[in-house]
Amino acid sequence: MPPAAGGKPSSLIVLLHGYGSNGEDLISLAPYWAKALPNTQFVSPNAPEPVSMAPGGYQWFPISRLDPREVEMGVQRASGTLEKFIDRELERYQIPPDRLALVGFSQGTMMALHVGLRRQRLGAIVGFSGALPAAGKLKDEARSKPPVLLIHGDQDEMIPVSALFAAAEGLAAAEIGAQWHVSYGVPHSIGPDGLQLGGEFLRAALAGKLK
Repeated sequence: MPPAAGGKPSSLIVLLHGYGSNGEDLISLAPYWAKALPNTQFVSPNAPEPVSMAPGGYQWFPISRLDPREVEMGVQRASGTLEKFIDRELERYQIPPDRLALVGFSQGTMMALHVGLRRQRLGAIVGFSGALPAAGKLKDEARSKPPVLLIHGDQDEMIPVSALFAAAEGLAAAEIGAQWHVSYGVPHSIGPDGLQLGGEFLRAALAGKLK
C-alpha cells in the first residue's frame, strides 16, 4: 500500500503474516495506521512455503508444536529469504534501514524478532501474539537494538500469553529493551487496543522519538 500522502515514501513497514495466512490478510492493518504514518510504504509479502491444509495460505517454516529447537531451525532456514526481500524493498523505495519497521503476527513475529535484531540497523519491531526464537543466542548474535513492542492477548489459545513474558525476559537478557502490552479478553488475534498502540509506537519510533 503506497503512502497515504502520495509521492515518495520516507519510511517502510514490512508486515509478516502468521502460519497458514498470507500477505493480503496482514496488509489490512495498513489502512488503520496510514493516517498516523502518511509517508510510509506498507508491504506484506507471502511467506515462501504454501500450506497444503490451508488453500491460499503460506508458512515461513513448518511447525507442528512450539518446540524451541524446531522454531529455531525454522527461523534460521527462512531468514535468508526474508533478508533478501527486505533488502530489495529498501533499495526499491530508497529507504534507509533506520526508517524500516518490521511488524509480525504469530509466526511472523518470530521472523521479525529473529531477523530484525540481527540486522545492522532497524527502526522498530512490533510483534503480535508471537514468541522469541533462539533467546539464548541473541546476546551474541544481535547487531542492533531497535525499539521493540510486544502485544499479546491473554486468551490466546494458540501461543499462550506466557510467551510474551518469556520474550521480554529473553530480550532483557540480551540487553535489548522492550515495551509490552497484554490485551485482555483477546484470543489469537489483534484487538483494538493493540492496533492503536501499535500504530502509536510505529509513529514515534519512525520519527526517532524512541531511541
